[in-house]
Amino acid sequence: MRVTVCLPTYNERENIEPMLRALGEHAVRVLVIDDNSPDGTGQLAERLARDLDYVDVLHRPRKEGLGPAYLAGFRSALADGAERILEMDCDFSHDPNDVADLALGSRYVEGGEVGNWGAVRRAVSGFGSLYARILLSVPVRDLTGGFKCYRAEVLKTIDLDAIHSKGYAFQIETTYRTLRAGFRVVEVPIRFVDREAGGSKMSGAIVLEAIWRVPLLRLAALTGKL
Repeated sequence: MRVTVCLPTYNERENIEPMLRALGEHAVRVLVIDDNSPDGTGQLAERLARDLDYVDVLHRPRKEGLGPAYLAGFRSALADGAERILEMDCDFSHDPNDVADLALGSRYVEGGEVGNWGAVRRAVSGFGSLYARILLSVPVRDLTGGFKCYRAEVLKTIDLDAIHSKGYAFQIETTYRTLRAGFRVVEVPIRFVDREAGGSKMSGAIVLEAIWRVPLLRLAALTGKL
C-alpha cells in the first residue's frame, strides 16, 4: 500500500533532516511542502531528496498558512497514486515512531497525553477542541490535532476546493467534512510534545480564525451547503 506523509515546512531547517531520516524507517514516501522558507529549508530538503529516494519536495512561492499547504500536498499525493495520505508536523511534536495506518492521532482520548506544555497552552488547546466539538456536535475529542491519515477515497470525496481555512481551523474543517460525508473517524492515542527547535507558528490570528469559522461550518451544514 502506497502511503505518503505530507510534511509542510516553514523555517524548519533544524528539524527537516532528522525528521526525514526518521520517517525513512517506516516504508513511506514523504512529500515536503515548503512555503519558500527564508531559512533555506526548501533548498536543504532538495539536497536531502537527492540522497533519500523516498523524499519529494513541493515548493510553493510564499507562506499562505497550513491549510493551503496541506491542500497542495494532498492533490500532489493523490495525483502520484497515494492510497493513504498522512499529515504531521515537522517539529517532532508528533513522534515519527507513531506513523501507522491510522485516522487521527489524538491527545485527548484515554492513553493520549500532552507533554511539556504550560497551563495556558493546555487551556487554549483543550478549549479549542471542546468548543469545536460542542458547536459541530461531533464525537471527536481532538479536532485541532494535526497527526492524521486519510484513505485516498476520503480526500477524493470531500470537496478540497471548498476548503479555505488556513490555520488550525483547517484540521477542524477537514475532519468535520469527513464525518459529514459519512466516513468513520477513529482516534488513536498519541503523546504530543512541544518542539525543541525552531519557533511556534501559533498566533492570535490563527485562534481567531478557528473561533469564527467553526460556527460558519455548522451553519453551512444546517443549511445544506456542506
